[in-house]
Amino acid sequence: MTLDDARKIEMLKRMLRIRMFEQAATEHAASGRIAGALHTSIGQEASIVGSCMALRDDDYMVGTHRSHGHPIGKGAGLRGLFAELLGKATGVNSGKGGSMHLSDFSVGSLGETSIVGSGLPVATGAALGAKMQGLDRVALCFFGDGASNEGTFHESLNLAAIWSLPVIYVCENNAYGELSSVRDVVSVTDIASRAAAYDLPGVVVDGQDVLAVYEVVAQAVERARRGGGATLVETKTYRYDNHAFGLPVENYRTQEEIDSWRARDPIEGFRTALAAEGTLAAVGAEELLAEVQAEVTDAVAFAEASEYPSPAEAYTHLFTNPIPLGR
Repeated sequence: MTLDDARKIEMLKRMLRIRMFEQAATEHAASGRIAGALHTSIGQEASIVGSCMALRDDDYMVGTHRSHGHPIGKGAGLRGLFAELLGKATGVNSGKGGSMHLSDFSVGSLGETSIVGSGLPVATGAALGAKMQGLDRVALCFFGDGASNEGTFHESLNLAAIWSLPVIYVCENNAYGELSSVRDVVSVTDIASRAAAYDLPGVVVDGQDVLAVYEVVAQAVERARRGGGATLVETKTYRYDNHAFGLPVENYRTQEEIDSWRARDPIEGFRTALAAEGTLAAVGAEELLAEVQAEVTDAVAFAEASEYPSPAEAYTHLFTNPIPLGR
């Protein structure tokens, strides 16, 4: 599927936004300005953006606990996302969700939670809802290699298969479920091969190649939109950072392994390819970098200047009637 220059440049922008946003988030976590856990997807930008760029704005997307990249890849604004990380009232979830619970319905980002595998039935339900309403929307669900061992994975693929739902399951196989190597906890070489158990297509793609990811996911989206049902896509990718920021255990990977993946950096590889074909001639690589940096700087300044929610906000956005204050 052919992409014009504008779409390719937007791909690069979104990849840069993810990396610079998460670098800024890591700096804030290091100085104690972000509470709770912080999981980055630096190194996995091609898997995210290649998948999200195959969607329409009104399609649904569900992310994971490694959560900042997914809404950015779907087109969410940076201001509300960074404000959410700082727990501010201007955050996308009013400062109540934090790093692992981001959602932005305006771009179809249905959110994510810290529970591994929890997004699979959510995306499956969104796809079912679209089908029941006669809409041509699709749902895309990101999940990790660890989640492929959860019951929700098998239950969701089974339902998607028997009901022919318009959903694309994207397994971001970054080789580790927390600190455990995928080789030690998954019985198959390719997680995509598990699709055969549900008579669904299963496709493996190089997760460091944004165009390759886009091509595979776009085909799955087209198939789902025309009523062909679900697809399982496995992107072979890698996270450069530890499982979570500040985690004391770091000896489960070798430096040689990390360096070998860094040598195939998805952003550098794509930027080099675009420069070689002349796509960046009109905008300039350095100008593009400065533009994205300015967006991230603006988001950080906005978040830092925003107010924290009032104590009374603890009683809003609840499923049940709030307890009256003063009792």
